[in-house]
Amino acid sequence: MKRFHVHLKVTDLARSIDFYETLFAAPPTVTKADYAKWQLDDPKVNFAISTTQTAAGIEHLGIQVDSPEELHEVYGRMVTARGEVYEEGHTTCCYAQSEKAWISDPQGVEWEAFHTYGGSTVYGEGASGGRKTCCG
Repeated sequence: MKRFHVHLKVTDLARSIDFYETLFAAPPTVTKADYAKWQLDDPKVNFAISTTQTAAGIEHLGIQVDSPEELHEVYGRMVTARGEVYEEGHTTCCYAQSEKAWISDPQGVEWEAFHTYGGSTVYGEGASGGRKTCCG
C-alpha cells in the first residue's frame, strides 16, 4: 500500500488539531504535547503536525477525489472547518480540467480539494480575483 505523507510545522497545536480533526472527520491517532498524527485510509495519508518556533512550511497541499460526489463531501468538511472557502469551480490547471475549492488552515497553508475530469494541452491560469489559483 502506498500512503501520502505530510508533516507540517504549526504555531498553535491545539487550534491545528481542531482544524484537521474537522477537515478529516477523524481524531488524531497519535497526540503528544508537541505533535499529532492522523493515519488515514480515506484519503490514504500519513499526516503529521508538530510545533515550531520557525515559519510554518509547505506551499499548498491537496485532496484529490474520484467523483463530484466525493468533492461535495470534502467541500462540506472545508465549510465546517471554519475557514474561508474559495470556490474556484471548473478550471484548467496543471494540464488538467478540474473542479476545485481552496481553504487556508490556521497557519495560512493553502489546501485544495479537487476532482480532475479531463486533460488539457495548456498549463492553465485558474480563476482570477486576487487569490492564488491553480497550482503555481
